[in-house]
Amino acid sequence: MNKVMSNKWIIALYVLPALLLVGVMIFIPLVLTGYYGLMDWDGIGTMEFIGLENYIRGIQDGLFWNSAFHSFLLALFSTLSLILYLSVSLILASKIKGADLLRKLYLIPMLLSSVAIAQLWIKIYNPSNGMLNHVLRSIGFDNPPAWLADSSLVLYAIFIPILWQYAGFYILIYYAALKNIPESIVEAAKIDGATPVQIAYKIKLPLIMGVVKVTIVLAVVGSLKYFDLIYVMTGGGPNGASEVMASYMYKLAFANRDFGYGSAIGFLLLVITLIVTIIIRKATATKEEIQY
Repeated sequence: MNKVMSNKWIIALYVLPALLLVGVMIFIPLVLTGYYGLMDWDGIGTMEFIGLENYIRGIQDGLFWNSAFHSFLLALFSTLSLILYLSVSLILASKIKGADLLRKLYLIPMLLSSVAIAQLWIKIYNPSNGMLNHVLRSIGFDNPPAWLADSSLVLYAIFIPILWQYAGFYILIYYAALKNIPESIVEAAKIDGATPVQIAYKIKLPLIMGVVKVTIVLAVVGSLKYFDLIYVMTGGGPNGASEVMASYMYKLAFANRDFGYGSAIGFLLLVITLIVTIIIRKATATKEEIQY
């Protein structure tokens, strides 16, 4: 077996299917997206090469940068929410009563599709008979807002179901990391007189910091390319108040049939995401971890 696995041709043969899959599903579409961004094309008819006009137009497009601001705001909220998810995971990992049931409850949103979650929260936010406004009226608010129709509130109203949707995912990651910490370390800290809070934030947290850094990258990158729930709930409205980069790209390419410009926006989204990922990677990694 060792003789076979030392053969470079055998290794290449094993790796080839995965490389082909990655190439067909990821790299070729990326190259084609960048190429289409150089064209004036409606997605069906003849393509006309126009060079970098679409990319220059995107850089100068105020609506694009407005949607980018909304995406970065979502990324900020998603990153801050990790503090809450980590705190919940620390509590669940401390062997409290009912922890198993709570873990299962937190995973429920992960089992639902984004469309189902969007429809659920549309009903909750309904201005006339939604549960949220019903509660507000019952405690004395005579004119509760129309959450998804108010330009100043819609973005934050949408953030809540998005953060709820992924709560179980991050809690599960943190919980698994915390359970991998040797119990002997925790017991030694208890013998030395450490309080539960000190054990959580001075012993457990540093030991899972590598996992925390990974979740920060996942939260930011996922937020920058987020699309489905926002599109179902508001379609980017009202008047672009909840538009994000991915929904703006979709509207340009498929609703407005400006496929060339939409492809350019999609490629700019890719570039922005890569830059942000590299910045986060360098900002959170130690000197020994950075290897480029």
